[in-house]
Amino acid sequence: MTLQDVIAGVPTGLLIGGEWRPSSDGATYDVENPATGEKLATLASATSADALAALDAAAGAQEGWARTPARVRAEILRKGFELVREHGEDLAQLMTAEMGKPLAEA
Repeated sequence: MTLQDVIAGVPTGLLIGGEWRPSSDGATYDVENPATGEKLATLASATSADALAALDAAAGAQEGWARTPARVRAEILRKGFELVREHGEDLAQLMTAEMGKPLAEA
């Protein structure tokens, strides 16, 4: 997959309460490749209100997560690990483009 394909699949909003959404004030910022200055993406710029909304969503989810059996929580975390491993090359491309890291380090 090309870097452009990887970037096209990256969500640009804020994940709050399980939903992707724009910043509460609509603000955005550009992510640039530090080596070339090329704009890679425009992302939502979180506000203090967004941070509080995320905190409220996390606090609201905590009780249900705590009631989830340890085995189920472990399976969810394992699935997350497997997804990171599955998409490792794509993540490495993104890290290289946005932070200037050598691909081997990403």
